[in-house]
Amino acid sequence: MNETTAQELAQQLGTQMRKGMLVYCVLLLCSNGKMYSSEIIIRLREAQLLVVEGTLYPLLNRLGRDRLLQYEWQESEQGPPRKYYWLTEAGEETLKALAELYHAMDTSVKTLEKGM
Repeated sequence: MNETTAQELAQQLGTQMRKGMLVYCVLLLCSNGKMYSSEIIIRLREAQLLVVEGTLYPLLNRLGRDRLLQYEWQESEQGPPRKYYWLTEAGEETLKALAELYHAMDTSVKTLEKGM
């Protein structure tokens, strides 16, 4: 495998890893109180997770359908009404379970990396 192909493969795998972590990260952000979708995108980008609106909005809708997030529309002084999201009780329980899974996986990866 040449270096370019290896880099391309790593990029593809990295994209899959980010998608897998995105639910956890969105729930984590919404656990701090009501958040507007643009705030979520900004916070994810600040954390070096590059997310576009076309990825986030379907995810927010799915999390709402799964009853992990609740939302409400609020009037805005700077344009149209904004949709604010926050965790439901089921979302809090799911976040707690995901946090446990994440930390267990993180520990496993760090253990494997030490052996490299």
